[in-house]
Amino acid sequence: MESQVRGGTRWKRFAVVMVPSVLATAAVGVGLAQGALAASFSVSGQQFKVTAGHLHGEGFAQYGGVDTVYTSTKGDSQQPVPVAISSFKNATITKMCQSVATKIPIFNKTVYLRLDAGRDKPVTAENLYIDVSQLDADAKFTNIDIGVAVQDQNKGPANKDEKTTLPGGFAQQAESADLYGVEQTAWATTAGTFTLNGLSMRLGTDAKMECY
Repeated sequence: MESQVRGGTRWKRFAVVMVPSVLATAAVGVGLAQGALAASFSVSGQQFKVTAGHLHGEGFAQYGGVDTVYTSTKGDSQQPVPVAISSFKNATITKMCQSVATKIPIFNKTVYLRLDAGRDKPVTAENLYIDVSQLDADAKFTNIDIGVAVQDQNKGPANKDEKTTLPGGFAQQAESADLYGVEQTAWATTAGTFTLNGLSMRLGTDAKMECY
């Protein structure tokens, strides 16, 4: 996924697929409960919350990037937002929770969608990317390498929906990473395969349904 260069680390670009609604996210979650599928979680113009008891990842990398966030369900309004992109070649996650709050004008209420998984058997993921705006956790890294993100001139953005690294920005990678007591706010989660063992999904109007 990355190639080492003296004085910095080179990072490949990666595209984000924007899911237009909370219901679409829920449908993907139901599909994942039935097997390992390619997956992308995002909510148009919104951030969502994620918690985990323990995340263990192999092939860890983290670097700055820019997401294109669509602020309407029609996709005709968008804005760039800075993110910290955390990626893992393979990851296992215990006690995972994901929640999003959406204001429904027709009901004049906020509806909360909550997904829980990995209670008895860990969630597993391959080629996992998380676009984070905030993260709190206790972390341990093995064989960490801290450097500077360098734009790959041969791997530029193919279209306006793709996201690239920020040249000259902070970047780091490690053989493995362990995060405990994770609380994060994210714009998108993308994985080659994502298996949500023991998935539980709920919708409601109680603010206590949020993960934190």
